[in-house]
Amino acid sequence: MCGRVYLKTNLEGLLRAFSFAKREGVEGLANQLPRFNGAPSQYYPIIIRDVIRDDGVMGPVFISARWGLIPSWVKERKPGQPAPINAKAETIATNGMFRGAYKSRRCLVPIDGFFEWKDIHGTGKNKQPYAIAMKSGEPFVLAGLWETWRDPATDEDTRTFCVVTCEPNAMMATIHDRMPVILRRQDYDRWLSPETEAHDLMMPFPAELMMMWKIGTKVGSPKNNEVDILDPVE
Repeated sequence: MCGRVYLKTNLEGLLRAFSFAKREGVEGLANQLPRFNGAPSQYYPIIIRDVIRDDGVMGPVFISARWGLIPSWVKERKPGQPAPINAKAETIATNGMFRGAYKSRRCLVPIDGFFEWKDIHGTGKNKQPYAIAMKSGEPFVLAGLWETWRDPATDEDTRTFCVVTCEPNAMMATIHDRMPVILRRQDYDRWLSPETEAHDLMMPFPAELMMMWKIGTKVGSPKNNEVDILDPVE
């Protein structure tokens, strides 16, 4: 799965790194980045295919969205009801929760890295956290799905998203049985395109281009949001 990420790049740096996308409603996130311990239910800058306001054509646009997908067809949400943060690549085209978004509302989720926990003794009680990133140190993109949900009580729209996961590559398999789908830059356009099927893009990213390292247990609480969370430990 993928349940925690980090963005050590500030908003302006992220917009420059992915300058092919127009900036729209993300200015409110400027004071929330960098974020060294990003968790579900928080808002993130994501890239969708939408109408570009300047010329009215479709293109990649940065927007703000909350992590935890709420399909548009949901009529009412109960207090505390969880929203899926991940969608499995193997069932994404058939699962009613994700099927519609997969066909027409795919998104890019730019990050600098993510976290995963290794179950050391197989009991679930003793886990070692790891940070995972690109060897190049550059920000990269996770494959995601997005939705707009209208709250019937307030008539307000909320944009939400989830991260697509797949089988692990050789590196990730040493700590977990899943990993997020990481997209190559040449595949961004196709993932955002109106093409209804993109299953061949949801594959494990090459392990030789990635790195991971052990970190301390501070990452376990989203309240901890300091840069030293990324410090390696023995």
